[in-house]
Amino acid sequence: MKRHLAKGMKDTNTTEHLLDARGLFCPEPVMLLHKKIREIAEGEVLVLVATDPSTSRDVPKFCHFLGHELLSSSENERTFRYSIRKATTD
Repeated sequence: MKRHLAKGMKDTNTTEHLLDARGLFCPEPVMLLHKKIREIAEGEVLVLVATDPSTSRDVPKFCHFLGHELLSSSENERTFRYSIRKATTD
């Protein structure tokens, strides 16, 4: 069962992990994302922070291909931030 929150609300029952890939260039941010997402539990959230503009193309494709949920993505002052919920197997 997927839970959806109203905009601006935070799920206090979800563990959130941070992956800082600032200063790294393709393919490193996605390679680190792939490694880190394997280490976290199903349903947990991974926040990726990166400065490589190619992540705006690569991260959504990564999530779609592997079944993870891209909860949000944003860009602020050349820094990209992605919130990804790890896929669960039913």
